Amino acid sequence: MSTGTASTSMTGRQGRRVLLVVAAVLLAATGWAVGRLTAPTSWAPSEGSPEAGFARDMQTHHLQAVQMSSLVRDHTEDPEIRQLAYDISRTQQQQAGQMYGWLAVWGQPQASSQPAMAWMGEDSGHEASHGSSSARSPGTSVMPGMATPTQLTALEKAEGEEAEGLYLELMISHHQAGSSMATAILERTDNPAVTSLAQSIATSQSSEIEYMEGLLAER
Repeated sequence: MSTGTASTSMTGRQGRRVLLVVAAVLLAATGWAVGRLTAPTSWAPSEGSPEAGFARDMQTHHLQAVQMSSLVRDHTEDPEIRQLAYDISRTQQQQAGQMYGWLAVWGQPQASSQPAMAWMGEDSGHEASHGSSSARSPGTSVMPGMATPTQLTALEKAEGEEAEGLYLELMISHHQAGSSMATAILERTDNPAVTSLAQSIATSQSSEIEYMEGLLAER
């Protein structure tokens, strides 16, 4: 690659990153507003409730998906992968903002002293793991489906088809765990706002898993 080509490529990536940051702020603000409008004030979940735990943990889960999607968009020119990463990033930024808004309306802190996934109880180390190398084991506080720092570094360094394949593998595991978390909260809440979002997450992520498995098989 010539110096001029490399410089142009770097400038293009920097420009995309600026646009992504601006979009992320706008989407998070939109989600926050939606969360404040949809969270019922007549019954606010307690600090240790499944609803509050889900809102905190799913925010963290979503934001790593956004991080991985931003990384792969910088390291591939494949239009399908770039569109998939954009869709995932856009959706999960908005949903994370929505859950942030819930906690604000409920008067609950955004962080908790409880271990991650404590709201799932005995199910936290089983159903949501789906074989992920970073899945939570009983007695630990690592969230299911989360990529490890080593995996994130590998994704950041990969290019082209290697980056695409790694992203798809990580995101399939990530979505499987996220879908299980959404299913788990549906079994533990009758809060209409939480139920609506959890159903949306479970449906959309199951559909995206199938799509990503097809893309991965092509590689």
